[in-house]
Formats: sequence, C-alpha cells, structure tokens
Amino acid sequence: MLLPIRTSIRPRRTPYANYALIAVNVLIFLITYSPHYSIIAGQRMLEPLRPWADQFMLTPLRPYLWQFVSYAFLHGSYMHIIGNMFFLYLFGNNVNDKLGHIGYLCFYLAGAVFSAIGHTLMSPAAVLGASGAVAAITGAFLVLFPQTLITVIYWFFFIGTMDLPTLYFIGLKMILIDNVIVRYTPHVAYNAHLAGYAFGITAMLLMLATGLITGSGLDLWAMIQRWNRRRSYRDVVSSGYDPFTGRTTTRRIKVKEVKQTPAQKQREEKIKLLRSEIASRMLERNLPAATEVYLELIKLDSEQILPRQYLLDIANHLAGDNKPAESARAYEQFLTHYSNYEYAEQVELMLGILYSRYLNKPDLAVKYLQAAAKKLTNPGQLKMCTDELDRLQD
Repeated sequence: MLLPIRTSIRPRRTPYANYALIAVNVLIFLITYSPHYSIIAGQRMLEPLRPWADQFMLTPLRPYLWQFVSYAFLHGSYMHIIGNMFFLYLFGNNVNDKLGHIGYLCFYLAGAVFSAIGHTLMSPAAVLGASGAVAAITGAFLVLFPQTLITVIYWFFFIGTMDLPTLYFIGLKMILIDNVIVRYTPHVAYNAHLAGYAFGITAMLLMLATGLITGSGLDLWAMIQRWNRRRSYRDVVSSGYDPFTGRTTTRRIKVKEVKQTPAQKQREEKIKLLRSEIASRMLERNLPAATEVYLELIKLDSEQILPRQYLLDIANHLAGDNKPAESARAYEQFLTHYSNYEYAEQVELMLGILYSRYLNKPDLAVKYLQAAAKKLTNPGQLKMCTDELDRLQD
C-alpha cells in the first residue's frame, strides 16, 4: 500500500477557494448523508442518502442537467468524503495558487462535468462523489508540478516513507495502476476518474501551450518542449549536419586523451562517494547528516551542484543551524543554477535577510530584497522584506 501524505511545495497564497470547496463538500455531506435500508425490486438494500437527496445523484439512464454538477457534492460514507477531501487538500492547494480563486473554482466544476460525461458514456450505474473533480485537479497538479516530490507512506512487510516524483506517482500509480490495471473494488467509478484525469491533464497542457497561464519552465509542457528540441537536434545531427560549422558532413577530430594522476583519480572517487552519501542521507530524511557531507563536498570542490530540492533543503537547514555564510553560499548557488524555481523570490528574501542581519553586506542585502519585493505575494513576507529594506536605506 502507498499513501501520499505531503508534497515538497507549498502555496504562496492562502488557497481560500480550495478551503471553501472542502467546507461546502463536508457541509452537504452532513446534510444529505443518512444511511437507511429500502426495498428495491423486492430486495432490501442500504441507501446512503436521505430520500430527498437522491435526485441530485447522476443517473446516466435518465440524467438531468443539474446532476452533472450536483453529484460531485454528494458522498456515500465517511471514508468516501474523508478520502476525497484529503486528496483535494493535498493537490488542490497549489493548483488554486496557480489558477487563482475564480479560475480554480471554474476548473473544479468543469472537471466534475467532464468526469460525469465520461461516466455516462461508459456506465449505466448511478454515481455520486467528488472523485472525478478531484482527479481533474490531481491531473492539473501533475502537469504543473511534475518534478515535485511526494512523500509517501508504504506498508508491506514493514512501514516507512519515501519521496517519489509527481510524474511517476500520479502517472503510474494513481492513474495507470489504480484505475486501469487494478479495477477490483466494487462500486468505484473508475471511468469517471479516468475522464477527470484526462480533462485535468489535457486542459492544463492547453492552457500552458496557449499562454493562458504562465509556465514555470519546470512544468510538463516545458518538459515536452525540451524533449522535442532534443529529438529535433538528434534527427538533424544523425542526418550528417554539423550544427556548429553548418557543414552537412563532419570532420573527424582526434581527441587527445588526458590521463589523470593518481591524486586526481582519488579526488574524483571521493567526490562520487560524497555525492552518493548525500543522496542516501536525503532518502533517509536525515538532513543534518546530509548537510555535514555537503559541507565536506564543497570544501573538496566548490563547484559541485546538487539536485534542486536537495540543495534547497540543505540551504534551509544551514540557515536554521546558525551557519549564515554557508547558507548564503548554498542559496546563491541555488539561484544561479535553478533560476526558474517557481518560488525564487522566497530564496531571494532569505538571502537578503542573511546578508543584512548576519553577514553585514548591505549592498548585497538590498539587491536581493529589492528583487524579492517585486515578486512576493504573501503579505507577511512582503512586509518583512519592505521593513528590512527601509531599515537598510535609512
């Protein structure tokens, strides 16, 4: 079993629209949920809703227009509502942040409608629940943040946690395995889920491709564009064209092999060993140990670059561990090599604070604080930034 419990990113603004959707879903559940037995076709069957609420379920054989939305606000059990609202909270907050409140509400309702259409075309069974709309939001999260890490609890013979990239966890586990390969659980609207995922992924890709929303350089559309450029480059080069000289035939260049001294080889092996140990410690979520190994690594080679999330986590840990110089260096390196990071202004704010309050470098502090002030949207962070700028410029 695999259960996601958190993601490695947080919304910059309070996701009020998502909170409102969760609250409305819970309120309607409390109003409409009343399990009772009824006699249907001569058989005694458990009904989850109050009789007056049955008309709001989606009935594919005789659907009413309002049912394509109303069904998504009904749930058939406590586990049903808890599961859907948990996943909506987990993935919806950051999508809300990206789309804005009105855009997010429209996207959620459209996801409910398209999920209902998919279910109606594939199944005659009545359906209720927000899972189709939540699937659309999850698909949007996959497109917007494919490289984000999702912390997952697993339990097989033993229990533990691990971090998996969004692209693999949602794409392979939640969509392919849970809704295509393993379809054993009765009374689960798998087709509504798949329709929701398809809508969420397709709609978000179209919005990024047409510029309706701004890409981050790290989203799925940007990854597809980079893959296409690499593919085009390989095709051109394989045909004999040299992109550096413009010739259609390339000249053979003899490359002189540079032999390493024993000391150089030993240094390279040491670097590989340290990088491997950092990765191991990060997977164990032992950040203090990973940070110590990182400091040893940069003493050996100051140009070594870690993966984005590793470097950011280590920089944050150094700041919290009262090592401002080492932290500032790590943040500087982060901004240099990961300038497209979606929350770069928060890193700039941290650098400004470090240079202002701890390292006595006011010029650098002003530089980073001014850059952060142009992009910060969180009122508390923006006030901290402007207050620090005012103090430095007095």
